[in-house]
Amino acid sequence: MDISTYRIRKSFLIPMGLTVVLGAVLLLSGFFLNAPTARQILLALFILPAVIIFVESSRRRVRVHQDHIDVEKVLRTKTINFNELTAVDAVRIRKRVFVSLSTEESFLILSNGYEGFGELLADLVKTVPSGVVSDEVRRMAEDPPRKCSDIFSAWVAVAVLTLIIVTQLRSVM
Repeated sequence: MDISTYRIRKSFLIPMGLTVVLGAVLLLSGFFLNAPTARQILLALFILPAVIIFVESSRRRVRVHQDHIDVEKVLRTKTINFNELTAVDAVRIRKRVFVSLSTEESFLILSNGYEGFGELLADLVKTVPSGVVSDEVRRMAEDPPRKCSDIFSAWVAVAVLTLIIVTQLRSVM
């Protein structure tokens, strides 16, 4: 089996990246327009979590190997060998899904925020010892739920920031 790599969906990363860029534009324009300090601090506090989410999401990778799985995040990688797994379970909350891979000493949690989440589940079902995979995970591998609320929220942030920038530029001109 080849190594399969899964990343966070681009349909989420694009609006998150735009949110970070527009937030930075708004922050810089506030400096040039001598905006109140309290406003600049609040804006910086808004942008900081967006930057963290964007960087963390854009660097996250799941690699499914023949005998183990790696989850790469910023500055760290976690590996679980399939022969050490005691359970692969899923929890579904509306359209949000969390799959846990548990060993006696460790665990990984994967969400359906990954591109090709159904294929990721199918890879796990195919390579993990069958006795540890729950029936729910098997069903989800065949018909994975699609989630889009996070994408919608990110695009709302882009729209709001764009509106604020346009309003700010109009007041200057």
